Amino acid sequence: MENCVGTCCNCIYLHWDTCKVEILYMYTFVFMLFTKENFVLPPQLLAAENWQKATSVCEFNAVDIDGNLVSLDKYSKTNVNYSQLAKMHAEYAERGLRILAFPSNQLGRQEPHNEDQIKQFTQFFDVRFDMFSKINVNGENAHPLWKWLKEQPKGKGSFGNGIKWNFTKFLINRDGQVVKRYGPLSDPIVMEKDLLKYL
Repeated sequence: MENCVGTCCNCIYLHWDTCKVEILYMYTFVFMLFTKENFVLPPQLLAAENWQKATSVCEFNAVDIDGNLVSLDKYSKTNVNYSQLAKMHAEYAERGLRILAFPSNQLGRQEPHNEDQIKQFTQFFDVRFDMFSKINVNGENAHPLWKWLKEQPKGKGSFGNGIKWNFTKFLINRDGQVVKRYGPLSDPIVMEKDLLKYL
């Protein structure tokens, strides 16, 4: 089985015919909160008179101590997740890591875009791991894989097994078993120490 990293692009799954570790992650693409319909990132600078219209700290810029203008969008969970997942994939793919991403529009309707638009957006992060079609991750119509993942002894969540938000991640070992579930607030880098045990 391959390694798979998951987030609320709901990531999880396995290639049963291989001896690799997989990290699966479920991502309802939280990053879409920070994009416009045409996937152009929001303006880097909010005019001083428009600060009240901001819906997130990610819409602001600040000058760092060295005088560089920094967009706070770089700290968004979407950017952090995609950047770290892409980096992990590049670093560990040859050792068997596979990251599978499953978009879902089920969590706060954060992923209303079609597959082509999603694919186009992820190119910004140089995503080279496997992306799948949108699915449901909760409820009666949830994809069977997600139903199974949430019922595994190490796939259960806090306060119930439902996927709570974007970028929920599952680590799957070489035998296709869930070895750990990570909540949406856990950055992928946190998973790296656990991942290394299974590569």
